[in-house]
Amino acid sequence: KRPLSAYMFFSQDHRERVKAANPEAGFGDVGRLLGAKWKEMSDAEKKPYLDMANRDKARAEAEKAAYAKRR
Repeated sequence: KRPLSAYMFFSQDHRERVKAANPEAGFGDVGRLLGAKWKEMSDAEKKPYLDMANRDKARAEAEKAAYAKRR
């Protein structure tokens, strides 16, 4: 499984809130709203998601290395 980006962790965390606040919004509209919110965020607000992405990247690299050893 490939690692998720910081934006994808953010999207998973906020998608339901955006959908609840904008019930008339379609799938693409929700994506645009999430993208706009992500761009507005400061680096400090993005930091938890960047940390999650870094941990997920390390996990994916460890899994890839373990798989390569088995082959």
